[in-house]
Amino acid sequence: MDHRLLISATFIFLLSLALTPEVRSASFKLINRCRSTIWPGFLSGANSPVLSSTGFELRRGKSRTLTIPKSWSGRLWARTLCAHHSNQTFSCVTGDCGSGKVECAGGGAAPPATLAEFTLNGAGGLDFYDVSLVDGYNLPILVLPKGGSGGGCSATGCLVDLNGACPADLRVVRGSHGPSVACKSACEAFGDPRYCCSEAYATPDTCGPSVYSLFFKHACPRSYSYAYDDKTSTFTCASADYAIIFCPPPYTSQKLVEARKDGAPLPLVNKTTMHIATHHSSGDLLSGLVHFTTAAASVLSALLLFWSLILPL
Repeated sequence: MDHRLLISATFIFLLSLALTPEVRSASFKLINRCRSTIWPGFLSGANSPVLSSTGFELRRGKSRTLTIPKSWSGRLWARTLCAHHSNQTFSCVTGDCGSGKVECAGGGAAPPATLAEFTLNGAGGLDFYDVSLVDGYNLPILVLPKGGSGGGCSATGCLVDLNGACPADLRVVRGSHGPSVACKSACEAFGDPRYCCSEAYATPDTCGPSVYSLFFKHACPRSYSYAYDDKTSTFTCASADYAIIFCPPPYTSQKLVEARKDGAPLPLVNKTTMHIATHHSSGDLLSGLVHFTTAAASVLSALLLFWSLILPL
């Protein structure tokens, strides 16, 4: 080959490398603000690399930061009420991944569990992320992007403790008369295609929200409540790191509220007092009322600034 052509080809190759946007890894900081120990679990997507850890113990008030590979996709969640047993196995009452160990090793969360889902460096170089209650709920979660340079970079999650208000048909209790420790989806509870968006209901046109999915949506407007709840539940950011806070406490300083505003179309939690029906196994509705008092706009704006100030990644 003519040396001039070789030099030209080399120059073009180096120029293309210089002009190609760098795809970076991300940092996930997991913070436990719950009253007890949790065990986060991770499940990578089919074409994504396995993480350095797929499960670990996270004590109350502690945090742990993981480096997430480039273009990773997958989900994470918190396991609760876990224990080591005399036969050397490990299991959890909620979110168990079936591995029998603290590491999930490719096992996903047994529903019900609140899921944080990510696709990093996806279309247009954006990260896509959401918090999903499609498989039910076990803990409040807040996902907060840090340092993003594109996309909306809005916080998302479910900040309300739904276990006490969970409809009776959906409750998971510990023991025969214990408190509710998780809240099933209607799909898991009843197996009805109308709730599962399956069979004849497997399209957005045929599967809409139900009275059960609206229970989740009214409390947590930015979270996925059923399979086709995309428009108000998926968020994007570019080149961000993420704080994932389990059981995030509200912080309502008026100064913080006024200092920062969030551009997402819906509040993070319902901004008025909500009356949520308790559903009994007989199917009767409105047999009791559970009151949640939240100030969503204040809580959301304050949380965004509060966590950005105290949680350097």
